[in-house]
Amino acid sequence: MTAQTTRAGLLAFLEKIGAEPRTLDHPAVFRVEEGEEIKARIPGAHTKNLFLKDAKGQLWLISAEGHAAIDLKRLHQVIGSARLSFGSAELMQEVLGVTPGSVTAFALINDKDRRVRFVLDRTLAEADEVNFHPLTNTATTTVPRAGLTAFLSAIGVEPLVVDFEAMKVVDR
Repeated sequence: MTAQTTRAGLLAFLEKIGAEPRTLDHPAVFRVEEGEEIKARIPGAHTKNLFLKDAKGQLWLISAEGHAAIDLKRLHQVIGSARLSFGSAELMQEVLGVTPGSVTAFALINDKDRRVRFVLDRTLAEADEVNFHPLTNTATTTVPRAGLTAFLSAIGVEPLVVDFEAMKVVDR
């Protein structure tokens, strides 16, 4: 098993590729509903991230705007997967190197074998700045849109962009 990237390694990587990260340390946040007072101090779009596995064993990471409604009963039809359910904490740790509550698009840096397909909310894809945990839920890292694009490009991930309001894939 390959060594997993740490928070420090991730932040150094983001700096190296010119992603312009800004990180704020804060008490642990486990669910989107928590930490509203923390989010109020951080500009940009806030996220919720779901680690899913479909009925055929394909892994998915969904990164959506924090208040987006995600209909898991219909999402598989939109993204072209088999029926979806949550992936186990053990599988998440193995593939993405994070624990429940710390799921983040930045964890894709640890998916060396590209086992995970990445779905990005259109709202996040179009936001001026986005916020994700830097592999731990005790901090939030903000990057501009170009920084997120640079990160995904640098690790070789092409997101499937979905408009969760319209429940459809968006051409980019």
